[in-house]
Amino acid sequence: MTAGGQAEGAGAGADPASARLPSRVAKLLSALFYGTCSFLLVLINKALLTTYRFPSPIVLGVGQMAVTIMILYVSKLNKIIHFPDFDKKIPTKLFPLPLLYVGNHISGLASTSKLSLPMFTVLRKFTIPLTLLLETIILGKQYSLNIIVSVFAIILGAFVAAGSDLAFNLEGYIFVFLNDIFTAANGVYTKQKMDPKATEFNQWKNVLFIIQFLLSCFLGFLLMYSTVLCSYYNSALTTAVVGAIKNVSVAYIGMLVGGDYIFSVLNFVGLNICMAGGLRYSFLTLGSQLKPKQPVDEENISQDLKV
Repeated sequence: MTAGGQAEGAGAGADPASARLPSRVAKLLSALFYGTCSFLLVLINKALLTTYRFPSPIVLGVGQMAVTIMILYVSKLNKIIHFPDFDKKIPTKLFPLPLLYVGNHISGLASTSKLSLPMFTVLRKFTIPLTLLLETIILGKQYSLNIIVSVFAIILGAFVAAGSDLAFNLEGYIFVFLNDIFTAANGVYTKQKMDPKATEFNQWKNVLFIIQFLLSCFLGFLLMYSTVLCSYYNSALTTAVVGAIKNVSVAYIGMLVGGDYIFSVLNFVGLNICMAGGLRYSFLTLGSQLKPKQPVDEENISQDLKV
């Protein structure tokens, strides 16, 4: 028997379930990749929509989706990736994912332009309790008391921060809560199965703006890919948790850059409560997911069944 044949024989004798399980390295790298892409995209989108005052989040979102489609199409032509050609049954099979993706995309960009980064990241943490609730209802998952306490801290901190937000923007709050709902629903369902003002924008000749705009479009594709990768190797909840960890650094950076955060003691306390709850929740969830499962003693099970 050749070495290849021996390897095949060994693989055949291994537990098929364990062979399908993703490694800890794959889980960590996919989560890190998603967190990095999400972190960079939030900062660049904030610069485009606030610093440069780009007037249309919709155009930016369309640009990101167009680049995503183009990369996928070129990759398929060059046989880098493989996916089936368009079929009339595909929209029905994928529903409601396309609708959730578009809603998540547009509401996220709109809320980014109307809220300071600290408040945006804190309010985005409502994705975690929403994801937990949807996973409990749709996927039938159950969570420990420690997880629930951490979620309560997130909600409490967010309410304290929001109640003392001196730059309160109702439209921004509505968009960010819609974004939370779309993000949570999109993650759970994934696991289970042009504006005239934009064309007249005066920064189109600014090379630095164009570079950031194109980078945002490319990062839109990377974020979509990294989200799917993270959800595949981990869970929808872990993807939300990684986003929450990323939001901590974005929130504190946003206090120094952007120029639209108004400091108040109560608001700052609320932000920190929410951040602490989010971090504790994140480490509890990731720690439980990265724990190796205890091997099942098949011999004892078979003896118990015989008895």
